[in-house]
Amino acid sequence: MKSQLLIIVVLAGAVLASGVGVVYTRHINRQLFFQLQKLQAEKDNLDVEWESLQLEQSTLVTDFAVEEIARRRLNMLTPDPDEVLYILPHE
Repeated sequence: MKSQLLIIVVLAGAVLASGVGVVYTRHINRQLFFQLQKLQAEKDNLDVEWESLQLEQSTLVTDFAVEEIARRRLNMLTPDPDEVLYILPHE
């Protein structure tokens, strides 16, 4: 009789521990899924920003963009043709 009661208690404890394990595993799984969704959304945002930066970079390296920046930020002007001094290579 005592041994049967001990077996029942042990089995009940195992079932209870198994149930707690399932609940804990589902909780962790749910947290990881939410984290995965958040990271995927962040990746999508970073992809959009990367494409935007690549487009901006491609427009900034054009001759017109460089000239515009030189005029606006550095107050540079195109010199008069009479003021240009050409240096020819030595032969």
